[in-house]
Amino acid sequence: MKRLPGLILITGLAVSTASCSSSPAGRAFNGALIGGTSGAIVGSLVARQPTTGALVGGAIGATTGAVVGLVTTPAPARTSWF
Repeated sequence: MKRLPGLILITGLAVSTASCSSSPAGRAFNGALIGGTSGAIVGSLVARQPTTGALVGGAIGATTGAVVGLVTTPAPARTSWF
């Protein structure tokens, strides 16, 4: 049972890197997946009630990860001068 959080984190990171995309939605999705997974694990380990901590940590982590994924998306290259 102690290996479950590590297994969930590794699975989430593997899925996010496997579905890597250069589109803004792909980066937001990957950020939300990584943030939600790690937030849920940290929340369940830190909180007195592991289920509530995992839900709150996952929600906060997913939101933060999606925002970071959108903000770090590079601007599209200009193809014309006009």
